[in-house]
Amino acid sequence: MGKWWIALIALVSSTVWSAPQVTFETNLGAFTVELNQEKAPITVANFLHYVKDGSYVGSQFHRVIPGFMAQGGGFDANLKTLNTELPIKNEAYNGLRNDTATIAMARTNNPDSATRQFFINLKDNDFLNFSRQNPGYAVFGKVTKGFDVIQKMATKPTHNVGFMQDVPVTPIVISKVTLTP
Repeated sequence: MGKWWIALIALVSSTVWSAPQVTFETNLGAFTVELNQEKAPITVANFLHYVKDGSYVGSQFHRVIPGFMAQGGGFDANLKTLNTELPIKNEAYNGLRNDTATIAMARTNNPDSATRQFFINLKDNDFLNFSRQNPGYAVFGKVTKGFDVIQKMATKPTHNVGFMQDVPVTPIVISKVTLTP
């Protein structure tokens, strides 16, 4: 086999077995998340639906709590609720933990209610993990580049807007989303 054959195998292997990555550009900078399709296939497919349909563009991080997490994806820059697909099954039992720099699905008290909102953990949040007593919050990837942007979000002042708490005073808006297969 020639070197071209080895190069072709390496290229195919990296394409077939590499995890998808999504880069978000915001008015505070860019960050990239690597998705874990193996451990969270339903959640990743759901998240990628919103990435591919372009509806995360123009949405904002509407809830940022220092020392906890930054949540986004569900509201536009004017805090208008964005359209969602049907809720998905909670995959929090997948073994992935809500550790620093991981991305997880936000949900209501109903474990199987996640749609489009996600959050990024600013620290290890063990109380969000699956257990026999806790349905948990499904982690489906991790920030691999630009975690400092997420940390910067937590330094911005927040306020209450109607029933919403911890809303950044200056909206942190997603301006571009790029998928790298």
